[in-house]
Amino acid sequence: MAIALFSTGIDGYVLAGLLPTIADDLTVTEAVAGQLVSVFALTSALAGPVLGAVTGGWERRLTISSALAVFVLGNLVTAVAPGFAVAMAGRVIAALGGCLLSASINAYVIHRTPVHQRGRALSFVLGGWMTATALGVPVGLVLGQTNWRFPLLMVSAVGAVALIGIWWRLPTMHLPASTLADRLRPLRNPRLAAGLGVTTGILCASYTCFTFAVLILGPVLTTDWAIVVVMFGYGLASMLGNAVTGRLADRFNPVRILTIWLIGLLVNAVIGSLSLALAGGIALTVLSLMWFGLAGVGNGGAAVPQQARLAAMAPDSAPVVMALNGSAIALGTALGGGLGGLVLAGGTSPQGLLHVAAGLLVLTLGVHVGVVLSGPRPVTADRSR
Repeated sequence: MAIALFSTGIDGYVLAGLLPTIADDLTVTEAVAGQLVSVFALTSALAGPVLGAVTGGWERRLTISSALAVFVLGNLVTAVAPGFAVAMAGRVIAALGGCLLSASINAYVIHRTPVHQRGRALSFVLGGWMTATALGVPVGLVLGQTNWRFPLLMVSAVGAVALIGIWWRLPTMHLPASTLADRLRPLRNPRLAAGLGVTTGILCASYTCFTFAVLILGPVLTTDWAIVVVMFGYGLASMLGNAVTGRLADRFNPVRILTIWLIGLLVNAVIGSLSLALAGGIALTVLSLMWFGLAGVGNGGAAVPQQARLAAMAPDSAPVVMALNGSAIALGTALGGGLGGLVLAGGTSPQGLLHVAAGLLVLTLGVHVGVVLSGPRPVTADRSR
């Protein structure tokens, strides 16, 4: 399952590093090419709950395998696309498989893991996704220097390997079937809905910048190989953040960990926006890379405590909540890429996207504080954790 998410992680990140090449090949602007990332995420957000309900009565190994097969097919369509419209269609197909895959894997892990080990279990599985940013994306970018389509073929190959392994080794599991109304019912809880909004806010702020990171870091990425190295560093930073919070979420209150991480993301965005606007020369290079690396730590580390917090808010509906969280992640990714594209199309410089991200994080932190204050007061046992 980690390998399966590894393939989705490559798919989610590698195109952002190849926007100029994709735009040239498909004869569109870079802002429009960035919507290949956004349409994948938007489709995932909208289709996730529906597909989850439709497949609710399926055996879980079959569900995971089918979703992965559709994901592989979509990437193959994009890889051979003769034009932008077909490429977009391929992204939609891949998203239909990818959103169901992620939700099904998270639900599988939660059901088979004791509560006190969920943080590490989710961290391990999500580690496949994070590892993709450190290893898969640089390899994909190297291949993409020759042709941007090659990384998608690599994603398809990795996904096919995971598909064989899942069908061969994954134990079967049956979960109670649920309707679309059942899956959306947790949204009637305003506090839980707001908690999911925190997920969307984090991802929106992240992808407002990450989708166009090659453009933001353009002044310091003077060669194609520099892009590969920087993306490799971002991936390592994401893995570090994921590993650290995976351990901390099992030992301490996940809400406290998430609060610290959100404040850190906001401070990094503010300092980064000022640095890129005022610095020059070597200082600009150093400060730009520091901002990007710390953003990797923050974005990679926020996922586990947020998932643990959401699962604790609705323990009897944890699999459904994880599916909704997957949609919230996808929605944030889509909104971030779309917002970033609109800001760039309006004439703002790529570096100006950091100001937008900082504003989004202020709003997200405010929603997070509201969720915390509206919840039950922690008892002594919780404080000791």
